[in-house]
Amino acid sequence: MKYEGFEQLPVWQASMQLGVRIHALTGKPDFRRQRSLGDQIERAVVSISNNIAEGFERGTNQELLTFLNFSRGSAGEVRSMLCLLERLPAFRDLESEILNLKSEVKAFPDNSASGFARPRIPSCGASAM
Repeated sequence: MKYEGFEQLPVWQASMQLGVRIHALTGKPDFRRQRSLGDQIERAVVSISNNIAEGFERGTNQELLTFLNFSRGSAGEVRSMLCLLERLPAFRDLESEILNLKSEVKAFPDNSASGFARPRIPSCGASAM
């Protein structure tokens, strides 16, 4: 299938859904005292969709693949932040939501029809420290 714009890419659409869910998480009262953590994870999740869009707009398959890999790195940053939040006592009330988001990010972009696979990644559960 030929895409006319990055908005049609399933991987971009999935990244936007993830961004909405992360922003919903960081909008909760638990983040009032830890605003810098919220800001950081918000910037990382926005970076996922922005890299996909930038790679698409550059117009070559090679550059798109390069920027898809950048977006994968940003997804790793989001997952790392979720692992940190999972360990912080201030976010205990959000544990279930954080775990769900972590699972979603761990599967990203594999479940978004992006066309590239990656190796299986071990969990970063709180007991892994």
